[in-house]
Amino acid sequence: MVIWLIRGGGRTILLDSGFYRQARMERSGIVDYVRPDDAVRLTGVEPEDVTDIIVSHTHWDHAGGIALFPNATIWIQRDEYAYATGDAWQEGRRRQADREDMLHLVERNMAGQARLIDGDDREILPGIRVYTGARHTYASQYIRVAGATPFVLASDNCYLYRNLEMGLPVATFTPEDRPANVRAFERMKELAGSPERVIPGHDPEQFERFPREGRVARIQ
Repeated sequence: MVIWLIRGGGRTILLDSGFYRQARMERSGIVDYVRPDDAVRLTGVEPEDVTDIIVSHTHWDHAGGIALFPNATIWIQRDEYAYATGDAWQEGRRRQADREDMLHLVERNMAGQARLIDGDDREILPGIRVYTGARHTYASQYIRVAGATPFVLASDNCYLYRNLEMGLPVATFTPEDRPANVRAFERMKELAGSPERVIPGHDPEQFERFPREGRVARIQ
């Protein structure tokens, strides 16, 4: 499980926020876990200094740590926010997030600390664009980080390097969304300029492909 830290232009940005609630760790049998705020400290950044969090989607392991970064502005797709905090809680609908996490997200929105993004191919911060495609959740997104060498951070829109290299859809996508998921892989490679610069969401190999110090890998 990974969160990504992006620094530049006077901002300190996270893609996704991990999770920290003990009940969730016990329920999921998770061990040897570094809390997101402690992980950020390993890079020399204090949690209070994080300026922005881009939420790829509202699953517990991606949106569960927002509360640990109190000064950050939250960036999330408008449709993802609306579904995860509204329709998902109606009878017969698919819940994709934990209750406590969504209550906190609503509070951050009401405090003026959330920005709702309208759809695909939007520059939300200088050098950072968000993209939508196949639906891992109701309206999941991934990002392209510009620079001398651009990278695409796919989050759960591509779980593993194997998905990308072999054109295998992510298993959590519904059968009807899998062709769109594979098409999204091709777009990610185009946006990054090379398949090696597409970073999957849950592949430990990223800690082998890039220079690493302990639990921190530097994408460069």
